Amino acid sequence: MTQQRPSPSTAAVAEALPPHAPLTAYYGNEVEHQQFLRRIFDETAPDYDRIERVLAFGTGSWYRRSALRRAGLWRGARVLDVGIGTGLLAREALRLIGPDGVLVGIDPSAGMMRQADLPGVELLLGCAEALPRPDASCDVVTMGYALRHIADLNKAFQEFHRVLRPGGRVLVLEITRPDGRLGAGLLRMYMRGLIPWVAGLVSRRRDTSELWRYYWDTIEGCIPPRNVLAVLRAAGFDTVQRHVELGIFSEYTAIKPA
Repeated sequence: MTQQRPSPSTAAVAEALPPHAPLTAYYGNEVEHQQFLRRIFDETAPDYDRIERVLAFGTGSWYRRSALRRAGLWRGARVLDVGIGTGLLAREALRLIGPDGVLVGIDPSAGMMRQADLPGVELLLGCAEALPRPDASCDVVTMGYALRHIADLNKAFQEFHRVLRPGGRVLVLEITRPDGRLGAGLLRMYMRGLIPWVAGLVSRRRDTSELWRYYWDTIEGCIPPRNVLAVLRAAGFDTVQRHVELGIFSEYTAIKPA
């Protein structure tokens, strides 16, 4: 017997699904969680790109561009980049969509968006669970490493579905905890030990080390990839897939049925 996939209208009544359990070392409840995120990203925004280059050994731009190509981004596409931050993923998307394409960025952190140098790109203050965009207004929704920071995956993916035209695509990039104990231990040592230490040396903001410790804690506590895929399907998407690079870089893709 074929199991019927929930329709978007059915998924709309699903309870909130946070990507990880509350991290009480940083905040006490969801209100404090959102306040913490706005503060930490606003205050550390001037250091973010510099630390990212250290974290990725300078290969971040190449990888993001490759992931966008694998997702099928095309010249002239209308792109909505959710959690645009300082524009790291958006810059690569702009190269691929060319002058005929359009990119709009949304982020809850005004401080992060102030660091984005993206002439001609409309930047909007907002969150993934309530996108300030019309129905069926874009061809592609992208999200780069922000899945772990949203409050409700169910609502966010329903919003992705709403703003996409029929046949539109989703690409969500995320860092995923490796399955093996050794790999997870090495990544934890690197991201929770080495990166915060380096951040403390080269940053201009004292909160930058805290941000990267929090970054790892959200990776360690995040729901498994199979759950992310299931939520995308429940939101009404087809052709839901996960591609993995180097065992930790997950690329979730999906298509809104035509």
